Amino acid sequence: MVDFSGYFKSYLDVLPILLIVISLYWTRIIGGPWVPSSIQVIYRMLDMADVGPDDTVYDLGCGDGRILVAAAKRYHARAVGVEIDPIRYLWCQILISVLGLRNQVQIIFGNLFNLDISGADVVVCYLMPDALSKLEKKLKTELEPGKRIVSNKFTFPTLEMVKKDGNAILYKIIPNHSEINSL
Repeated sequence: MVDFSGYFKSYLDVLPILLIVISLYWTRIIGGPWVPSSIQVIYRMLDMADVGPDDTVYDLGCGDGRILVAAAKRYHARAVGVEIDPIRYLWCQILISVLGLRNQVQIIFGNLFNLDISGADVVVCYLMPDALSKLEKKLKTELEPGKRIVSNKFTFPTLEMVKKDGNAILYKIIPNHSEINSL
């Protein structure tokens, strides 16, 4: 067995390391590990979704907040991010304060599957396929027809793809057939 007694004077010395390790792996259970999108992919995703100043962009699993910042600064949209990792949540809170985006960007600490997303015009996500399968029903239930969804890299099982450009994949919520027939 390895003796770490020379490295750590108390159990409190191990706590920051333990928090970082937990932070890196437990988000995978909910939606996916944190893998930041490049700024080029972010702009491509937001351009594809035709984001503008009248839009509210939801980033499900907002990580370090870079999509929220881009939506607010470049596209002048309102942005809402949800993050379950307490370290990244705190980072986002500090970031939007430092950048002066408090009036435009909101960060919610919690599970994206428990968040009401009905206020979104655009939903952005970079989640694993199993999380997208789970999320799809929520999107169809809570979003009105015409609302846009952009996924980075991974696809939804049954949502109809509107456009694909590199890793950016655009979907739109369409009315279901029973709603069309009743009009």
